[in-house]
Order: sequence, then C-alpha cells, then structure tokens
Amino acid sequence: MLPYLGHACGNPSSFHSVGKEAKDALDNARERMAKVLHVRADEILFTSGGTESDNLAVLGFCRANAGTGKHLVVAAFEHHAVLEAAMHLEKKEGFEVAYLVPDHDGLITTDQVMSAIRPDTILISVMYANNEIGTIQPIGEIGNAIQKYRAAEKKAFPVFHTDACQATGFLDLDVEKLHVDLMTLNGGKMYGPKGIGALYVRRGIKLQPLQFGGSQERGLRPGTENVAGIIGMAKALELVQENRVRESERLTALRDRLIEGIRQRVPKVRLNGHATKRLPNNVNVSFVDIEGEALILYLDAAGIYASTGSACTSTTLDPSHVILSLGLPYEVAHGSIRFSLGHATRAQDVEYVLDVLPPLVEKLRAISPVRVDPKYYV
Repeated sequence: MLPYLGHACGNPSSFHSVGKEAKDALDNARERMAKVLHVRADEILFTSGGTESDNLAVLGFCRANAGTGKHLVVAAFEHHAVLEAAMHLEKKEGFEVAYLVPDHDGLITTDQVMSAIRPDTILISVMYANNEIGTIQPIGEIGNAIQKYRAAEKKAFPVFHTDACQATGFLDLDVEKLHVDLMTLNGGKMYGPKGIGALYVRRGIKLQPLQFGGSQERGLRPGTENVAGIIGMAKALELVQENRVRESERLTALRDRLIEGIRQRVPKVRLNGHATKRLPNNVNVSFVDIEGEALILYLDAAGIYASTGSACTSTTLDPSHVILSLGLPYEVAHGSIRFSLGHATRAQDVEYVLDVLPPLVEKLRAISPVRVDPKYYV
C-alpha cells in the first residue's frame, strides 16, 4: 500500500501519468481479486466496507427491481447492515420480508429457504458464516437450489446474496461453487485495511446506486476510489485464501481447546452456535448468571480482548439479536461472550485465558442478582 499513500497518490480518474499509474494499480487489484473469486474483473465493485456493500446489495437491488416483485427473504441472524436495510424496505418502501429463524445451533436449511419463496420474491440473503456465533451456512447447497428453481420456473428471480465478510479467511470463496449472484467482502475481516470493501455483482444484475455524483465503479459507487485500500485488500485476500486451509487447521485445534477448557473449568456455560459447523476462530459462550459487559471489562484489564456481540453494535446494551434468534432468553444473551482467535493467537494465549477466566466468572456470579433456568446450560 505504501507507494499509493506517497508518491503514487494520483486520482485514478485523471488522465495524467500519476493518475494512470493509480488506475493501472487499481485495475490490477481488481483482476487479482477476480481471480481468487473465479469471477470477471468487471463484476467487482469497490465500496467503503462490508456495511455499504450489504446496503448496496439489498437496497440497491430491491429498488432497481421493485417492478418485478416486492418480497425478500433474509435470515434472522444477519448482520444489521442487511437486517436494517430489509426493515427499512419493509417499513418505508412497501416491501414484505420473510425472516428465517435458525435452529438452536444457528443453522438455516435449504428447505427453509425454498419454502419461503413466493412468486414475487426477488432477493434472498443468507450470510456465509455468522459474525457472532461463527455458524457456517450451506451456501453452495442453497445457491444451487435457487438456481434450479429459477431454471424450472424460467425466471431470473430470486437473486441470491451472501455476506461473506466473516468467512473470507477460512472458507472457499469460489463463486461458481457457491452459486451466489451477490457477495459482500470487507477488507478489515481479512487482515486488510479498514474502510474498504467490495461487492461481487454477477453480470446482468441490475442495481440502483445509493450515492450520486460520479461515474466511478460503473456509476454504481461514485467517488474517488481508495486506491491504497483497494490494493491492500486485494493482497490480503490473496494471502488469507492461500493460507486458509493450513491456518484453519491450526486455529480449529486452538478453538476446540478453548471450548473444552471453558467447559471443564467454568460451570453453567453454554456454547452458542454449532459445535463443528463453525468458523475455526470463533468461540461464543454464554456464562449464565452474569452480565457479559462486566466480564469484558475484567478480561480487558487482564489483557484479554473479547466482545459481547458484533463490534458494530457495541455502543448499545441491547442483547445480541443473534443469540435471541436461537430461542434463548435475554438473560442468556446478556451473558454471551465472543472470543476471536487469529493469526497471532498461540497455545499459550489460550491457556492464559483458561487460567484468568474462571475466577473472574466466579467473582461476578457472587455479586450477580441474575439466576437463569438450568435448562439453558445443562
């Protein structure tokens, strides 16, 4: 990224040589990302991040195709960038939304998705892997079923979108295997720079822009491109996809050790999300009878950085909508903690957490007025 933060800082829309250098670098990054995803370069749009890409996929697509139908299907555990966009369409623009409720492990089935389709359904959105509980959805199977439905009905709808932000470092992003029409990516979720994202848009898909004022990104995302960010995201995508199998194996072992250790050393805990169909770096557990926010502060003081839900909603005290979608009560949701493992995580880090965590939970439970029904953790 460094040259494009310094001497090669031209506007890629300019005709002079410095601008052309930036434009060539931007085009090269787009082609490299397309190669990883097995798509055409002109099917990748660059945005400011995953939120904007999700918004463009949901709002941009539905508004552009409202004349065909005004019904969409989304999973109840989607990121707020998808959920709130769908809710806006529902409340303000006359759309109807079917919210798919997962099972107690956070899984959506292909039959659920297909059963929700109506003649006027134009969009289906199911995230590849959940950002809070890590559960991996059968996106390829769902996408294949939707394609067969369209072929049988001789229709171009519904179109299938997946938010793949959290999956980028660990799962196969081959669009041909996933059978998706729209896919959201986020640079910050793949060790790339923050403030940069991308949206794969299958050729022929019609979108309405959310912003106006320029012809960049085929007029669908006007504004001078973040060249350094785009180049950083392209390189990060190549690296994480190249190393994903080896890194997934390493982190899965650490993840399972952390889960096993917590269950052995801390009573009254619940693992949220599927035990095995989950991201290698995700451990989400509910420590019953305590408030998760208090535990986060104690862990932070010990140099352990965890979260109670999505970082995008960390300023609210509302319980996680993802945990509630599993059919769990507010008290369990309030005690949920997410540990995210990563490139720098080592076995000694996991053991440190297992040493520090139990006495903190015990201390908080001793002063907590919350008492949860044992059926939620036994």
